[in-house]
Amino acid sequence: MQWEAITWQRMAERLAGHLDDPGNAPGEGSWQRVGIDGAPAAGTGVLAGQLADSLRVRGRPALVVPTDGFLRPASLRFEFGRQDVDAYLGGWYDTAALWREVFGPTDPGGTGQVLPDLWDPVTDRATRSPYAELPPGGVLIVHGPLLLGHWFPFDLSVHIRLSAGALARRTEEPARWTLPAFARYEADTDPASAADAVVRADDPRHPAWTGLRSR
Repeated sequence: MQWEAITWQRMAERLAGHLDDPGNAPGEGSWQRVGIDGAPAAGTGVLAGQLADSLRVRGRPALVVPTDGFLRPASLRFEFGRQDVDAYLGGWYDTAALWREVFGPTDPGGTGQVLPDLWDPVTDRATRSPYAELPPGGVLIVHGPLLLGHWFPFDLSVHIRLSAGALARRTEEPARWTLPAFARYEADTDPASAADAVVRADDPRHPAWTGLRSR
């Protein structure tokens, strides 16, 4: 891969410009959907928030949905123990709810009524958040870990990549048991090949990226 040094803000502006290009614009009554994939230590929410801001400056409505709001109840996440790698990879996130409540409403002809979150992992209760209305022509930005292994219908995807060493350094001690899960995700899903752009963020102060690759 060839890397271009860039700031997070400039990256967000480049992504917003791509989405706002007339050649990439959604059809009438449709939405664009963006996935920003990366381990929790990669800080996917930073780029998601800056992209939303850049889009709004261009007059484009944007809604940011973190996948942490779609964790499954603790009784399901911890069915095989609190540190089960297989469960983390395949059972922690409620992908069915994401399809139903986030992607379904932004399918062509959908309602645009998106549920921003479903479950609070701290209280282990439903959040009961109201639906957010994303007008046609708006952009849905979903961010979080393990996004590129579920065939989610992203129009644009970005993978924030950390080397194994950087991931280990930046993952807090209570979550270090997830490191083998991300190693398997890299090996099995190859998110760097699946994404439209890859960001190298071992030093978050000095990111570099591949730019948007032709597909």
